[in-house]
Amino acid sequence: MYHDRMKNATRIPVERVQTGIRMEKRILKVLKGLAEYHDLTLGDLLEGIVLHAFEGKVPFGPASRTKILELRKVYDLDLTAAASHRLVERREGEGAARSRKGPRSGR
Repeated sequence: MYHDRMKNATRIPVERVQTGIRMEKRILKVLKGLAEYHDLTLGDLLEGIVLHAFEGKVPFGPASRTKILELRKVYDLDLTAAASHRLVERREGEGAARSRKGPRSGR
């Protein structure tokens, strides 16, 4: 597993910052499930994915891809890479249940 390979690796100190990103709900659920599967934090998982992507490398091996397929089914994630530049925020009341608090001010 991932951590077994990294036990003896040289540690690299970094400065991490808190961020407030918005992400599609089902994608986030799959990522959280995958992080749990690898016993990683969500941030550590995302850092690994991004560092691999920056070098044009595949971030997941066969076992991880199998787990991702399982998690996609569990969370009904039907989006593919083809959708990546076409995602838009759902309008209030469109498909999802409306908030009981009503509309936010400024809308």
